[in-house]
Amino acid sequence: MNITNEQVKNMYQTMLKIRKFETRAKDLFAEGKIPGFVHLYIGEEATATGACANLRDEDYITSTHRGHGHIIAKGGDLKNMMAELFGKETGYCKGKGGSMHIADATKGILGANGIVGAGHNIAAGAGLAIQYKKTDQVCVCFFGDASTNQSTFHESMNLASVWKLPVIFVCENNGYGISVSQARHQAITDVSVRASAYNMPGVTIDGNDIFAVYEAVGEAVSRARKGQGPTLVECKTYRWRGHFEGDMTVYRPNGELDAWLKKDPIPRIEKYMLENNIMSEAEIANENAAVDNMIKDAEKFAEESNVASLESALVDIYSDMVEEGRVR
Repeated sequence: MNITNEQVKNMYQTMLKIRKFETRAKDLFAEGKIPGFVHLYIGEEATATGACANLRDEDYITSTHRGHGHIIAKGGDLKNMMAELFGKETGYCKGKGGSMHIADATKGILGANGIVGAGHNIAAGAGLAIQYKKTDQVCVCFFGDASTNQSTFHESMNLASVWKLPVIFVCENNGYGISVSQARHQAITDVSVRASAYNMPGVTIDGNDIFAVYEAVGEAVSRARKGQGPTLVECKTYRWRGHFEGDMTVYRPNGELDAWLKKDPIPRIEKYMLENNIMSEAEIANENAAVDNMIKDAEKFAEESNVASLESALVDIYSDMVEEGRVR
């Protein structure tokens, strides 16, 4: 595997940012400071981080309702993200998008999406735009196991394969579609087998092993940049929290969460760094403290920002101008 120590350190920091951002978001939601719904990414940090570590700023991603991790991994600003969760005007979408609709076109983040399966076709569209412009950009499409039952998944996979679009389909199989286990909503064990129907490579990996994710997505990115078309990468992972904050997770079998806690991706990368003299225990502690401060700064920024005004609800809605109360 071709990876430098500096890349490993950067991936570790990214995983910490996701874990600590989501943990604080959990607490802030419980305190009533974050409105709406919050779907947390805790436990799945290795998938977003390992995948996005292969990307450039000009590459694209499409995300999901559980999108904070993807956005942070692609370089999203923690302050703007936290402000968006708070509904503040300094947020990425000026406080009007909230947790499920954060976007940043300058970073290639085409948006988190509250509609299950909506990102598939957006990714295919991005891939078509890349092909039209004749660049070597790629688009990584993140989605869950249950969304592969949607027609959009099959439509986009077929189109991407026929036209050899530079799209990497990354399925985050956390075992559940809301409260329905994969065993109950699909007659297959591995989502990756669906790639064969569209004559594209499909692989299933341990989504909590950041190096496995980095390598598998890296190979897919390399294929896509060369004009060889799409790949389906299935990452087996697990969300520690419920489908949304407030979900009691009564549908989980006893012991299931405990088994996945033992596969926590963060201690795994820490162990690797210590064994390979990439970071010392003191350096790991310092990195944790530094990220803690980033999260505190992001929360302070959000707290001190202004709530979006009522008038702003009528701004940035239409693609054309609004004049004298009438839409042209």
